[in-house]
Amino acid sequence: MTRGHWSKRLLTPPKILVFGFLIMIAAGTLLLTLPAASATGISIGPLNALFTATSAACVTGLTVVDTGTAFSVFGQTVILLLVQVGGIGFMTMATLIALVLNKRISLRERLVLQEALNHGTIDGVVRLVKKVILYSLLIEVAGALLLAVHYVFSLSLPPGKAVYFGVYHSISLFNNAGFDLMGSVQGPFSGMASFVSDPYMNIVLMALIFLGGIGFIVLSDLLEYPKVRKISLHSKVVLSATAVLVFVGGLIIFLMEVNNPRTLGPLNTGGKIWASLFQSVTTRSGGVNTVDIGGLHQSTQFFMILLMFIGAAPGSTGGGIKITTFVLLLGAVHAMIRGREDVVLFRKRIAKDVVYKAITLTLLSILLIILFAMLLSVTEDHDFMSILFESASAFGTTGISMGLTTELSPFGKVWVICLMYLGRLGPLTLAYALTRDNKKEPYNHPEGKIIIG
Repeated sequence: MTRGHWSKRLLTPPKILVFGFLIMIAAGTLLLTLPAASATGISIGPLNALFTATSAACVTGLTVVDTGTAFSVFGQTVILLLVQVGGIGFMTMATLIALVLNKRISLRERLVLQEALNHGTIDGVVRLVKKVILYSLLIEVAGALLLAVHYVFSLSLPPGKAVYFGVYHSISLFNNAGFDLMGSVQGPFSGMASFVSDPYMNIVLMALIFLGGIGFIVLSDLLEYPKVRKISLHSKVVLSATAVLVFVGGLIIFLMEVNNPRTLGPLNTGGKIWASLFQSVTTRSGGVNTVDIGGLHQSTQFFMILLMFIGAAPGSTGGGIKITTFVLLLGAVHAMIRGREDVVLFRKRIAKDVVYKAITLTLLSILLIILFAMLLSVTEDHDFMSILFESASAFGTTGISMGLTTELSPFGKVWVICLMYLGRLGPLTLAYALTRDNKKEPYNHPEGKIIIG
């Protein structure tokens, strides 16, 4: 067997994604360790650099140092490039370069793209890549312009700096990363809190998070709807479930926090509504918040953990188990209660292997969060709610924190780094990468009976 044949068997699409992210994180760590990446000219250290590079490449947004004050323009640019490549996928960027050079995209490369974009088949995957790049560019440019204009008037920033802030935050929010530069004008780790009651900023920021979180397949369906007059089952599930989770989530946060003096209490009615909706949207994997997460009631914090666990849509820049997985689980429960054999969504029967995959993904994800929450409980001297919140945020690549991130011990940083990486790849991708090719058994085992419930 030739070396090339062996490499093709060993480097499956999931393994290419696993090693690709590792290479990208390693390169980012090396660059962020350089003194030139630091605002003070003194290196932030390899562990902090590794944490930041992982958070950026995995579009999480958890930070151990403030992005706006701790990094130079060079360091901030490295982070932004990692966010951009990590958000739309390094294979997407590689394909773009190949297309520019008029290189043919091989079948193997199409298979990797299919895995990276969570596309159902390899048919049309290159066309989808072109759409991903075009849609990302258009949305990020529009977001940058809208934000830059507002920064000039709301923060009195010079036009050049306002454009820089606009571009940075547009790319960061669309890719659901949550890195911001507000610390350089309003103090370290200030985030977007000053815009809590600002309708304009709330709408623009939520729109960027929403568009990045619904996935490129859904964006493509929406833009082509006027021409084809139909929408796929996937898009129907994503849009309907997202709408329900955002508005129901916002309502629950509003009701639980309306009188909390540390969060919504001091705001007027409009501010309470905007803040509630924003916190609900950002759990889709946004990474920024407009109220103090540590000041929320524990019931609200736990509810947000559930929302972060669900996450965004497949093929998006967000994380979590994905909203379609959550809907399939509900569908399976409904089918079992009604005594039906099949899961049916919008009058379409869902294949059983897809339902099994959703159940497997959910169980593996729960086990990962439990495992790393236990590890953090051993190494960190904090209350368990903060630890569980941090674990869910890291796994869901959400990037919001109750304040634990900046106080992590070296071991704690390592655990969160691992969880961010696993959350971005997805437990199933990692499992497929670590196992050999699955072959169908040539026989059926005899049926056994077991009592449950």
